Amino acid sequence: MDQTLAGKTAVVTGAARGIGLGIAEKLVRSGCRVAAWDIDLTPLIDAPMGQEFRQVQVDITDLNSVTAAVETTIKKFGTIDILVNNAGINGPTVAAWEYPEEAWDRVLAVDLKGVFLCCRQIIPTMRKNGSGRIINVASVVGKEGNPLAIAYSAAKAGVIGMTKSLAKEVVDDGIYVNCVTPAMTETGLLEEMTADYIAMVKAKIPMGRLCTVSEIADMIAWIAGPQCSFTTGAVFDLSGGRATY
Repeated sequence: MDQTLAGKTAVVTGAARGIGLGIAEKLVRSGCRVAAWDIDLTPLIDAPMGQEFRQVQVDITDLNSVTAAVETTIKKFGTIDILVNNAGINGPTVAAWEYPEEAWDRVLAVDLKGVFLCCRQIIPTMRKNGSGRIINVASVVGKEGNPLAIAYSAAKAGVIGMTKSLAKEVVDDGIYVNCVTPAMTETGLLEEMTADYIAMVKAKIPMGRLCTVSEIADMIAWIAGPQCSFTTGAVFDLSGGRATY
């Protein structure tokens, strides 16, 4: 078993399923204690991860809920060393002039505001410790944009900008802030998309396939570890060759 992150405590948002669950499992295998944050913990009822894994129900769009989740996590594990902002939703795949306002508000609340609130409430603990790692899960869509995904594209572009801004604010505190930009990934979220939309996005990937959860988890575990020691404010692509910058 890889013990690269032994003794560290990580928060992973959206950890009940999909990419978040894969990240949580990888960090546990790397020796990390993990607080799995999610608004719906039902999929984790039978999760066999032992005492080093704590489930915390939280609505990341609500400041009071995030504050309570931070307190619960610190009470259980003593501190927070790593934050992985993974939770997100796609929203509908429709043209901008037909995009529902309520859907825009929800996507921006979860995918952008949620990242901000989790950073805002956890950074004071990291500053007190004099160290920390924050990894935000953005998307290649935040760099290039996708048609029929205006809110998601805008939110993920915002996450990239937030990563770069925040990294400069906390570098003197020993906190590194980076993000990853995966291409479309093989998860249950594909069920929310039309077959035509999936085919359109897949056609943009030179490798001709979708990203996998394990590829994202492996990258994040490395960024969170001691070997990634001179990088902050960076964007790590997992795009199968799609990204051009």
